[in-house]
Amino acid sequence: MEGEMLKTAAAMKACYQGFDPAAYLQYNYTPPRADFERRDSIVPWKLSCLHRALTEDDIRGDVLVDVGSGPTLYQVMSGCERFNRVILSDFLEVNRRELQSWLQEDKSSLDWTTYFKYVCQLEGRSSSAWTEKAARLRSVVSDVLPIDVHQSCPLSQGSLPSYGADCLVSAFCLESVSPDLPSFTSALSNISSLLKRGGYLLLIGALGESFYMGAPGLCIPVVPLDEAQVCFSLRASGYELLQLCIYHLPADMKVGVDDVTGVFFAKAKKA
Repeated sequence: MEGEMLKTAAAMKACYQGFDPAAYLQYNYTPPRADFERRDSIVPWKLSCLHRALTEDDIRGDVLVDVGSGPTLYQVMSGCERFNRVILSDFLEVNRRELQSWLQEDKSSLDWTTYFKYVCQLEGRSSSAWTEKAARLRSVVSDVLPIDVHQSCPLSQGSLPSYGADCLVSAFCLESVSPDLPSFTSALSNISSLLKRGGYLLLIGALGESFYMGAPGLCIPVVPLDEAQVCFSLRASGYELLQLCIYHLPADMKVGVDDVTGVFFAKAKKA
């Protein structure tokens, strides 16, 4: 069974060979999905969920790991204030290069200014503080590492302190690299090995999605999840589910680059 799962995971990896970070960012991280003037836009909802989760339980510590960052940074904009060290990670070299490009202040990378400004406002700071937040994020990112969530040890040995990370964040990674629900659950269990006992997992993912576009003409399969399956997989992987929030996609945000119907945000703790 494990061998079959790995073979299928290898087939999933092959789907990503033509992934285009610039196209993916254009599809998902510009209006209407990233319209900060709309209360029902998906990106502000995700940023608000992350902010509330960190502040309600005063989650902070030494190391935050972003599992499967892709070419995006929004998922660590709140966390970068609360941890001494942030590790970004992705399976694809093109995504790691995109992240490094922003870290090195390359003007060709996506402009995340509106995201930083919005998170500053969530934190009760002036939007003009966004430059300080961007500088803070650049200063605490210690590594941009390769990761494989289908391995029992997803990061290379020695990447983390012996006790593990204090917190994991992962957004739209596990369901989009897993061929089926058992693989999704297995990936959740694998990333648990990176987290210390009692540490937090902040997980964002798609509901009801069977594909998304990773580049023009590149259709990548996704495990279609529902709320019950997310809860089952978290508990089966050794997490205590603390909170589950659901976002339903408005009709005008179904823009043809995927068939997602909703998004979940889960806050969980490693038992």
